[in-house]
Amino acid sequence: MTSIDTAEFQKLLEAERDRLAHSLAFLERESPGALEDELGEIGGKGVDNHLGDMATATFDRELDDGLGDGARQTLGQIEAALRRIDDGTYGTCQMCGQAIGEERLRALPWAALCIDDQRRSG
Repeated sequence: MTSIDTAEFQKLLEAERDRLAHSLAFLERESPGALEDELGEIGGKGVDNHLGDMATATFDRELDDGLGDGARQTLGQIEAALRRIDDGTYGTCQMCGQAIGEERLRALPWAALCIDDQRRSG
């Protein structure tokens, strides 16, 4: 158990969770359906098939997918951190059981490992 103010970190985590949830919702609104639907006539097999437009749309979609995947992963880590607050283990390294430095938690409030164990785990 650590002596950090978990109420403060809970607020930080909840604010970040809300921000990421809004970001995900925006990405989903901006990229609905299949890439072919987004490209319309450009993506078809017709004469107006522009390779540059297709590449740009593909890149944008893949970037959005990557951002969404990262946001979902971070949301999972935030939810796990909130559960650790509830069960009284927040701020304790899940590998060695030592306290996670407050500086690390301020930089990454959902951190589950102390900096030394994080470095060792890769």
